[in-house]
Amino acid sequence: MLTPAAALAQKAKTPFPGESSEFREAREALLAEEIELRRHLTRVTEQRRALPPGPVIDKNYRFKEANGAEVSLIELFGKHDALVTYFWMYGPQRERPCPMCTNWLGAVNGNAADIKQRVALKILGRSPVERQLAFAAERGWQDLDFVQTVGDDYANDLGLINEDGSENPALVVFKRDSHKVRLFWASGMTNEMADPGQDPRDAPDIASLWSILDLTPAGRGTDWYPKLSY
Repeated sequence: MLTPAAALAQKAKTPFPGESSEFREAREALLAEEIELRRHLTRVTEQRRALPPGPVIDKNYRFKEANGAEVSLIELFGKHDALVTYFWMYGPQRERPCPMCTNWLGAVNGNAADIKQRVALKILGRSPVERQLAFAAERGWQDLDFVQTVGDDYANDLGLINEDGSENPALVVFKRDSHKVRLFWASGMTNEMADPGQDPRDAPDIASLWSILDLTPAGRGTDWYPKLSY
C-alpha cells in the first residue's frame, strides 16, 4: 500500500527561508500532484511493457548504414533484442533538417552511449546517409547512428510523407522475436489528438527542452520554437 501523496508532500522542505504560508500550502498541494504524476507515469510504463505481442513486420524494409552496407530491419538490432528508431524530418527535398527534430536529437545524443548499452538506437532518414552524417558532424553529434531508408516504403507505410511532400517524425520501438521482428510500441498521439491551445506532443514528453521549460514561470510559451542557429 502506497503512502498517500498528500502525506508524503508534507515531508518537503523549502530550500530557502522566508516562505509565506500561502506558498507553503500551494507548494505542498503541487508536490502531491507531482507525486501522483510520477506514480501515473510508472503505471503507464508498466502498462506499456505489458502490451501483448505486436504485429510481425513481414515487409522486407531495407536500410543503408553509415558504412554503406544495405541491411534489413532485423539487422539494425545488432546484439540487442529491442530497437528504438526515430524517423527524423530530413528528406532529400529539405535544404536543412527540421529544427524540432534537431533539438530532440541533440538531447538524445548526450544519452545515446548509455542508451545503446541496453537497446539498439537508430536514427532513420530519407536523405542519403552521407548527408545525415555531414549534418551530425556539423552539430558535433558523435553517438548517434544514422541510417538511410532505401526507397520510401517504410515512410509511406507509416504515413510519414504528406501529399505535399513534407514529412512527419516517428518514434517506433521494435522487438526481436526469435528470427522475426515485431512492433512493440509506436507513438500514437496524432495532431488531431492535441488538446485545445496546445501543440501536438506525446506524454511523457521526451524532449528535454520542453520538460525544462515546463519548470519555469512562463512555461514553454506559444510563440517560440528552437532554431538551427542563433
